[in-house]
Amino acid sequence: MMITSHAITEEAPAAPAGARPIDIPARAAEALGRAVDALFAKQHADGHWCAELEGDSILNTEYLLMKVALGQHEAPEATPDDLRRFEKMCAYIRMLQRADGTWGQYPGSGPDISACVKAYFTLKLWGDDPQAAHMVRAREAIHALGGAEKINTFSMFYLACLGQVSWDACPSIPPEIALLPRWFPFHMDKVSAWTRTMILPLAICTALRPVRRVPEHLGVGELFLDQRRRTRLNKEWRPDDPACWSNVFLAIDKALKIAQKSGVIVTREHALKKAEAWILDRLRPETTDGLGAIFPPMVYVQIAFRAMGYERAHPVIVEAERQLDRFIIEEADHVRIQPCFSPVWDTGIALYALTEAGRDAGNDERIARCADWLRAREVALTGDWVRNLRPDDRSIRLGADGAAWAFEYRNDWYPDVDDTAMVAKALRRAGDVGERSASARAVRWIMAMQNDDGGWAAFDRTKDRAWMEEVPFADHNAMQDPSCADITGRTLEALVTCGVPNDHDAVRRAVDFLWREQDESGAWKGRWGVNYLYGAWQAVGGLTAVGVPASHPRLQRTLAWLRSVQNADGGFGESADSYIDASHKGVGPSTASQTAWGVTTLMYLVGAHDEGVERAVAWLCEDQLAHDTQPETPSDIGEAFPGFLTNNAPARASHPVAEPAGAWREAWFTGTGFPRVFYLRYHLYRHYFPVMALARYKNLRRDGA
Repeated sequence: MMITSHAITEEAPAAPAGARPIDIPARAAEALGRAVDALFAKQHADGHWCAELEGDSILNTEYLLMKVALGQHEAPEATPDDLRRFEKMCAYIRMLQRADGTWGQYPGSGPDISACVKAYFTLKLWGDDPQAAHMVRAREAIHALGGAEKINTFSMFYLACLGQVSWDACPSIPPEIALLPRWFPFHMDKVSAWTRTMILPLAICTALRPVRRVPEHLGVGELFLDQRRRTRLNKEWRPDDPACWSNVFLAIDKALKIAQKSGVIVTREHALKKAEAWILDRLRPETTDGLGAIFPPMVYVQIAFRAMGYERAHPVIVEAERQLDRFIIEEADHVRIQPCFSPVWDTGIALYALTEAGRDAGNDERIARCADWLRAREVALTGDWVRNLRPDDRSIRLGADGAAWAFEYRNDWYPDVDDTAMVAKALRRAGDVGERSASARAVRWIMAMQNDDGGWAAFDRTKDRAWMEEVPFADHNAMQDPSCADITGRTLEALVTCGVPNDHDAVRRAVDFLWREQDESGAWKGRWGVNYLYGAWQAVGGLTAVGVPASHPRLQRTLAWLRSVQNADGGFGESADSYIDASHKGVGPSTASQTAWGVTTLMYLVGAHDEGVERAVAWLCEDQLAHDTQPETPSDIGEAFPGFLTNNAPARASHPVAEPAGAWREAWFTGTGFPRVFYLRYHLYRHYFPVMALARYKNLRRDGA
């Protein structure tokens, strides 16, 4: 069933005759007090916050497939504790399977063919009977989706490592990319930071082609509709446009494979050594918690280095295993895996929300500890980002004349603008002032990272090179890292908060970028949060911070759009389906995080004395938990939005979570990793964003603004 904007924007039911009017401001103040107490209760003793970061089933399946590829899935390589955890990982995969036999990327999503194939293969390897009902349903669903040949290239690598497809079915990633000069169109500096850490280990794999064959009866040949597709790259030639970039790269891929088979690539040994050295440099424990500090490269590097001859006892491999296994969360009945840790992000947002609620380092010792923790997490390493700066900016030194932060506990090679902007404005509001303060030095780095188009990207100063998305191994939909509206909006607010004047040239160019990015509805796309609600919240916040009046015609368009998508219950919500189909823009069941974004955007535009604002605030108050709760059951989720769930998906597509009084529940994924590919459920989004919104409402009502 498709849910339209019209279906969720009908008039709210009138209050019963004679009912006593609800005092929304008083109720919001009470809710805020409870929420602040509950948020502080989640703070770690050293002052920081870090909640679970949840992804989908592919984290468990790819981990287990890696273990099989490395021969670490059974004794003697696997210990009894390992074997127990592996079984519980499989239990979680079964938990996430839907009634129609499929697995998806987020609750309510359509089926994801790559997730389905990897889950089926994993469960079969761990002994699930292919004729069992859940396996039959999965197999039939995979056939209906076009067969295993339809999976993405990053999933095909796992099948190649386990002998289910030829390496010719995977795109060639020549390790010679590590040798390319910087002037070459394709260069490591020109792809996104996360892509760098992913493709070099995969380049080693495509060059060395490691295979650990599994017994034939455990293979997944039955999942392919066309067996010929197991031996060639499954990306179609486009005869309608022979000279298009997609065809150019397909021709290059074919040539590379011919050259590899003929043995004429004389640079191969040198390229492999160069790629190995690049990776080893970025694996130094004093600079990072694993390669890129994120799950995919931390998996790939173990397979790549095993192919290069590294033994499991080698210190590099021991540390790589240790860092990856830190992501494991073990419960009584299952094990799940996180894609990374989010401590700096969680702490920066929590700090900002609490400063909005009136706390600072001078009046609350817990805030002072938080600020100290963040200052101690400043990145001091000059990472890959420096090579993309303008020549005049390349002398910048973090820890001296610049300041930056990474998302994770330690990822010094890759600080990012989003976290730096968040932390800088939160620290400034908490009392971090002065010419040499961390927040002031952050402005210097942020300014250096501004792109020529006026916007900011996440990890690099860069340009939008759309042709890169046609590279055969680019189907993670994030080959590059161009400017985006959400980061640019947040960065504008951070700059102004930290003392940059509204008429500064960098501010003017960023405002121009945001106007160019606004769509016809008045909203903005959200790159790192779902989706248009997130983008609009950040963009409007930035524009408001630099003095653009709410009466501006383009912001009035935003206001009209926002009113049109407010749910009948007063809240806001949006499914990640909106990345696929724009008719889902701003459409979805109300969530705590997205309602906070929506009502904060409304308050930027109309203040706090507005019926729509009060309805959203009332929803947050009503949805707040009055008592400590046990983990929810599947029937608890989604019933307030009948028909939203699709494809016979269960109401719960993630594990149950208990929450304390004063917090909120939120089953939906409202964070974005790679649009259309991978989404996230931040387990603190449902808490600190409502604190931020309720505090903003209370302040505006108090100040009469």
